[in-house]
Amino acid sequence: MSQARIWTGSSTFTSGSSTPFGTFDSDSNFQTDAPKVASWCAKRLGYPIIDVELQGDNFFAVFEESVSEYSAQVNQFNIRNNLGALEGQSTSTNFTNQSVNGSELMNVVTISEAYGNQANVGGRTDIKSGSIDAKHGVQDYDLQALWGDVSESGKRIDITKVFHEASPAIQRFFDPYSVSGQGTLNLVDEFGFGSFSPAAQFIMMPLYEDLLRIQQIEMNDQIRKSAHTFNIVNNKLQIFPIPEKNYTYHFEYQVVEDVRKNATVVSPNVVSDYSNVGYNFAQYLNINDVGKQWIRKYTLALAKEMLGAIREKYSSVPIPGSEVSLDGAQLRSEAQTEKDNLVEQLRENLNEVSKKQRMENEAAMVDQQQTVMNKVPLAIFIG
Repeated sequence: MSQARIWTGSSTFTSGSSTPFGTFDSDSNFQTDAPKVASWCAKRLGYPIIDVELQGDNFFAVFEESVSEYSAQVNQFNIRNNLGALEGQSTSTNFTNQSVNGSELMNVVTISEAYGNQANVGGRTDIKSGSIDAKHGVQDYDLQALWGDVSESGKRIDITKVFHEASPAIQRFFDPYSVSGQGTLNLVDEFGFGSFSPAAQFIMMPLYEDLLRIQQIEMNDQIRKSAHTFNIVNNKLQIFPIPEKNYTYHFEYQVVEDVRKNATVVSPNVVSDYSNVGYNFAQYLNINDVGKQWIRKYTLALAKEMLGAIREKYSSVPIPGSEVSLDGAQLRSEAQTEKDNLVEQLRENLNEVSKKQRMENEAAMVDQQQTVMNKVPLAIFIG
């Protein structure tokens, strides 16, 4: 069995060969701290009282992994925190160490546009117009056959509006300031009484009188007359009342195929999900002391895990007349617990400063401030 190599007490960091990936090798701060972290970990593992079966490159490898893990945890949090605001941004942009202030408003607008088409208030699909010639005495018209099959090459159309309504009631009574005052002559004509002419009056009426008169005219159309209306099912139009002469009826519509196609926006080469948000490893130079302390502790836990694996391989060491059992399994168990605790602590700290949590804290602070202000006695004014 080969002899385990022992930590000598110092190590030299060589850029390009000391770490497996070289992710942070060009960072002068990383180069400076790597030997210091290696020495600190070795001493925390018992050197020089006991031998540590690790070498410099082992410590450098776990140091690189710790910085990567810290950066990955922070980036995972940032992606969850900012994905809504970053969705649709170019994938070529690197958002590491950049402040992202925004909302998901544009995503909501994009979604609502599809509903806007159905509500006929706008959207991503053009609303087209068409017309048909209605004939005297003919009440039913198939707009799909008469227009969709002809003008849209047989594509299915969806009628959104039919321009078939009576003229506005406001057009059907006299100016209340002109000759007839209350407009009684025109009013009784609308009720079908006719041929009644009052004396000339000059009375300024309140505005609500005009509104009441409009309501009366519209109610009269519905009750005493056959009001202008229509029924449309499956693009088959039924007109009320039955046309008494030839008319041209106009309508608005959308092509169903276009509506379905435009209901979903597909954009290439943009941030779409968790997998392609542009967050790279943070530069070790820019990590603050709080983060570096977490990295050191995580490096120690990884080194302890590696040392435990080595000592489990050399589970016992022969000595004159006996042998010594090593603590590999215990070291690995302790290391796993420490790693889990460090990751959990970091995630809790990150969640405490999430946008949602900060807003909730701000709201609670405002409420507490208001409670305190309510306790302040009010001054009594003596005149």
